[in-house]
Amino acid sequence: KLLITKEQVRTGEVMGEFGRLYEQQYVVALFNKVRYDVEGGGGPQPQLLHRKVPLENKSIFSGSIYQYLEENKKWRNRFLFVPDTYNISYYEGKQAHDRGLQPKGTINCAGYRVLTSMEKYLELLESSLPGVKAKVGSSPFLKCATQFPLIMWHPYARHHYFCVSSEKEQQKWSAVFQDCVRHANNGLSEDCKVQTPAFTDAVRLYRQARGQYGTWDMMCGVPHQILANLVMETLLTELRDVISPRLKGKLQERQKSWILISDAVYSLVQSQAQSQYEAIVQSCEAGRPPLEASIRTDMDQVITSKEHVTNKIRALVLPKAEKLLKVSIQPYISSILEALMEPTSRGFFEVRDVFFRELVDMSKNLLNGGSKEKLGEHMEKISMLAFHPVKMQGCYEKVEQLSLEGLQQRFDVTSPSVFVQRAQILMREQMDDAVYTFEQLLHQSLEGQEEEDLCKTIQKCQDRVIKKFDYDSSTVRKKFFREALLQIFIPYMLKQLSPSCSADLPRFRELIFEDFSRFILVENIFEEVVLQTVMKDIMMAVKEAAVQRRHNLYRDSIVLTNSDPNLHLLEENPPIDWAGEYGGGQTEVDGEQVGEGDAITQKRRRMKQVVSMIQEDGTATALPESCLEVPGVEDIPEEQGEVDSDTKSSSASVKEVPNEESSIGGVSVPTSTEMPPAIPNGTTIKEEKTTNPSEQEAEPVSPQDSESKIASAIQEIENAVQEEEREQNGETNEPDSEQTSIPAEPATTLVTKEVEPVSESQREVQPESAPNHEACKIDAPLYSRMQSPSEAEESITQPTQEEQSQQPVDMEPASEPTSELQQKTDSSSLHHDDSGFQSPANEVAEEEEPQVQAAAATTEAEVGRENHNDSETGEEDAQKGAGTAATQT
Repeated sequence: KLLITKEQVRTGEVMGEFGRLYEQQYVVALFNKVRYDVEGGGGPQPQLLHRKVPLENKSIFSGSIYQYLEENKKWRNRFLFVPDTYNISYYEGKQAHDRGLQPKGTINCAGYRVLTSMEKYLELLESSLPGVKAKVGSSPFLKCATQFPLIMWHPYARHHYFCVSSEKEQQKWSAVFQDCVRHANNGLSEDCKVQTPAFTDAVRLYRQARGQYGTWDMMCGVPHQILANLVMETLLTELRDVISPRLKGKLQERQKSWILISDAVYSLVQSQAQSQYEAIVQSCEAGRPPLEASIRTDMDQVITSKEHVTNKIRALVLPKAEKLLKVSIQPYISSILEALMEPTSRGFFEVRDVFFRELVDMSKNLLNGGSKEKLGEHMEKISMLAFHPVKMQGCYEKVEQLSLEGLQQRFDVTSPSVFVQRAQILMREQMDDAVYTFEQLLHQSLEGQEEEDLCKTIQKCQDRVIKKFDYDSSTVRKKFFREALLQIFIPYMLKQLSPSCSADLPRFRELIFEDFSRFILVENIFEEVVLQTVMKDIMMAVKEAAVQRRHNLYRDSIVLTNSDPNLHLLEENPPIDWAGEYGGGQTEVDGEQVGEGDAITQKRRRMKQVVSMIQEDGTATALPESCLEVPGVEDIPEEQGEVDSDTKSSSASVKEVPNEESSIGGVSVPTSTEMPPAIPNGTTIKEEKTTNPSEQEAEPVSPQDSESKIASAIQEIENAVQEEEREQNGETNEPDSEQTSIPAEPATTLVTKEVEPVSESQREVQPESAPNHEACKIDAPLYSRMQSPSEAEESITQPTQEEQSQQPVDMEPASEPTSELQQKTDSSSLHHDDSGFQSPANEVAEEEEPQVQAAAATTEAEVGRENHNDSETGEEDAQKGAGTAATQT
């Protein structure tokens, strides 16, 4: 009750004072609007076309992300969807969104800050309760499920916690959230020529009456949100003094309780401010027609009376203002202007480069056999380039380097965020104007054009749009520089001049006729005089920069000689549906059919998305659709059913293998049966693991293994020589000759007895045995030279027949000794598993098999002649072989 009473009292006081100022400023804004309509305004004419409804039937993005739920202290996988309003809606899953169900919640991003570091968040959190002495608990305020958090922080409203699984995803989601904040902060429409100026002037005068000059970071959102921030600016301090002593528990518990209390009070203030503001606006709009009629009737008399009063106030203020200007303003104009121009111009140049690269990429894709259908598919993507948060993030980051160090205290500039966000909004508008102008010019040029001339047509339209973009970019930037300098200097000058001039202002009201007193306010005239005093120096500084062509700024006198006089007629054309007209791209987000009665679902499926899914490049899928529960603050164990289901799903593609190790390249390597890495709080996130062959191929072989390999190879060569000698001396018969061909295959036949079906996850290891298989292929001719042609052919064809068999074959082990290491090497390089998967080396061996057989057949005669020539030296070889065998024995 105490909180509600304080909130209602404070909100009523603020809204009462604001309502009085708004009614005064509403009449002044209406007079200025009517005068502008009558007299007209100068200024350069923009060259680019402007899209009236840029996001019609469009949505910004959608995707899955982990969100922390405070009610059950768990992380769950949510589906986020952002329409053209930039309000983030989160659902239980994608199916819930597609079926048109109500979202679990909606986030209005006005006033939020996107944080990617838990340390920065805790720093801001501690500042919300300064001076609180409490014991710090052992558990942290929030235990993140991954190392890549995304936190949306607000000084008064509820905080929102998200996390992703990689740094690249964190950067993409951060760009999307920042785009939502940027759009939501720009809540005051510039098209309202009366309500918006009246509102901003009323807020500024309210804060100045309390000594708060300068920029205000919380001037963001729609009017009732700004008014709620205005109330909370003073109410929050009062609530903290009352509530802080009553908070119990450790520091983390007090911080959580304070966030909930602040959010509840902020919601009440917003609802009350919204209802009262709507009543004020409705009252002013009701009295607008008679006021406008009176202004049009007495326009000349009002202007004359205002000029007379202005001259009187100028005579009072001008000497003091010029002295202040000369001492405290002029020395800083050039340096502050340069600090603004450098990052802002880089941002606009980056916009130009992004636009240029997109058109060049499209031209390259259409260069070879490009059709209008393919052109329509590319243009469907380019049409929303300005609203693609990830592609535009590089442009926005250039402006974020803006720094006004040393000016915060001198000129009462709280932070450069106000100027940064304004420049980013202008950059997005320039990009959309350039894209829209290119669309209209290209569409007009394609009428009656052949497909062979697509690239030339694109190039011509691109050159025209780039030239117009450079001109409009210069105009927009110069206007931005002037406004930024005024926002820096005017509050400082008003703060310095008000104490000495405010006391003399009331006497000038006597010079105003009573009938015109509502249209002429001495407070507004005082500010106009101060503005005119400093405006001359600001205009000269910006003009000098343009004359020197610094940062590619143009002079106002420059007019494009080839400007299109009829170009703005294209602005009235309806939006171009590239997908429907040229047959490229998709006209629906999903291709599923929906019922006729579900109008909401049909509308959502017709919406085209600027960014369909936010996920890391190279990954097959985004975050899993099922709700994954991850304990938050405390290690809350999962239910047994959920744990079992997660375990089954994560190991669905892995079958159990009896052998704990598999031999690769002669070295035993453990099979990959480990689970994915666990989250710090104990819960595993399912990920796809891929083996890197280069890592295992690079494993060194020990010297003992190499020595045993060499010894076994020498033993096999000596055995083969002895068999050849016995064959040449006639000591061997036909059955023995068949038995001598067995040593070429024992490694294969021995291991085939123990082979079990290999799982999908282990097949990735098979290609790593290719280098060892090549070594076996090199040694093959040695055996063929020691055998007869028929035996060599039989030894080559026999392993292929065994590899093609579906059942393991039991063979008698060879009588000749063979090292176990060589057996594992041969088995890993020659064996095929039952599932039919073959390593690349085995496939090559099978392709070369017919060629080896043919070569063996053609060399049969040559081998016979070699055997005949060697018969003379057979006795000497036999004696040497016998001597070697005796020595070994």
